[in-house]
Amino acid sequence: MASHLNLYRLNHFKMRHGGELDQAILAYETWGELNEKKDNAILILTGLSADSHAASHHQHDMDTAGWWEYMLGPNKAIDSNKWFVICASSLGSCKGSTGPCSPNPISKLPYKFEFPDLTLEDIANSSFDMVKSLGVNKLACVIGPSMGGMSALALILQHHNASHHMINIAAGCHSQPFSTAIRSLQREAILKDVNFNEGNYSSDQWPRQGMKQARKLGMLSYRSAEEWKDRFPRSLRQRPNKPFGIEFPVESYLEHHAENFVHKFDPISYIYLSRAMDWFDAFDYVNENDNPFAQVELTSALIVGAHSDLLFPRAQQQELARLLDDVGCDTQLEITDSIQGHDSFLVDFENYSKIIGEYLSQLRF
Repeated sequence: MASHLNLYRLNHFKMRHGGELDQAILAYETWGELNEKKDNAILILTGLSADSHAASHHQHDMDTAGWWEYMLGPNKAIDSNKWFVICASSLGSCKGSTGPCSPNPISKLPYKFEFPDLTLEDIANSSFDMVKSLGVNKLACVIGPSMGGMSALALILQHHNASHHMINIAAGCHSQPFSTAIRSLQREAILKDVNFNEGNYSSDQWPRQGMKQARKLGMLSYRSAEEWKDRFPRSLRQRPNKPFGIEFPVESYLEHHAENFVHKFDPISYIYLSRAMDWFDAFDYVNENDNPFAQVELTSALIVGAHSDLLFPRAQQQELARLLDDVGCDTQLEITDSIQGHDSFLVDFENYSKIIGEYLSQLRF
């Protein structure tokens, strides 16, 4: 099977908070074909733990399903028969793009904490550099869920004419204190794991417990109490086989997801990306009480949230929609009745396919 992973070289890439990356790479994948006018490109910016593999590339080969498989592909909501779709693994991640666990080209050793401070602006800029290398000077649409939604805002705030349209999902102009508190506790759990050893861990001495605790805290915030009440009835309770062992079904659920995640993500990459989310604030671009999107040249935007989202509650999507509408952007706000919380865009196939598919089907290029 041919590889669909592409590598874009970032040379002398300057970071927002200082420092520079040289000989860095951005791993990305594409679906569909770029048209002759090069005006049908869509960029997907990802959530914290997602990678470039948003969807499989061929229906009948051995390619694996992507993290947004139901959304992207031929005749799906993001229709690759119509659009040329690009998705990159975020700069700073451990999913093929250069990040803290990548080798420093000078020392040949992993950057670890020598990696420059990472911001969502850096993620946006590196992705847009890659897009322009493909001959696309202006996107038809930029799509971002969760951290990707904030990265999409970082893109349009820095490059006012980067995209005609935007779909922003489960995000907001900044992190609220509750969300920052959750991520702060996740970072603390990793940093205080004895095996973290100030970043000098190895595959044999992995900060396993810290990563598990971080993932469990994440799962608490990604889903909703409403959903869990239905999924984990008290009737499923079992007596533990050791004192204070796993007894409740929700404990088994958290343990399962934590175990699956432990070795799938680099600990330092996790804390760098987590902090980048908490650092981002659209209002940093303007004086107090000014509209940060006053100079942005979006034609339209779709803002989507879920009523059960704890991390980015609907008030944040309402604020974003109001700000865009106030500067003349044709803005559509959709708050779904999904009960799956922040993760609704990953699992509520029916609602999100319909909303996003209908919006994109109306766009002209």
